[in-house]
Amino acid sequence: MERLSEEQIEKELEKLPDWKRLDEKWIGRRYRFKDYLDGVRFVDKVAEYAEGKHHHPFISIDYKIVTMKISSWQMKGLTDLDFEMVHHFDELYAGDQ
Repeated sequence: MERLSEEQIEKELEKLPDWKRLDEKWIGRRYRFKDYLDGVRFVDKVAEYAEGKHHHPFISIDYKIVTMKISSWQMKGLTDLDFEMVHHFDELYAGDQ
């Protein structure tokens, strides 16, 4: 696993319009749900997937809003694995809507 270049990160973010660069090491997104428990169930699915990958996002549940941010700590930045995971998170969210 290697850290992505700025050019690679920008190219990946073009495919993920809801994900935003938070700084040079992190990307983040907010997901909105119809009710609190829908968000909690989504977080449970994300947690199961993340545990299987041994790579965990930071997750915050604020009533009907779930906020996530992700980075690869060991690489001190963003990697292919981060983007693979956020694509999957978005697929899980789309399936819940």
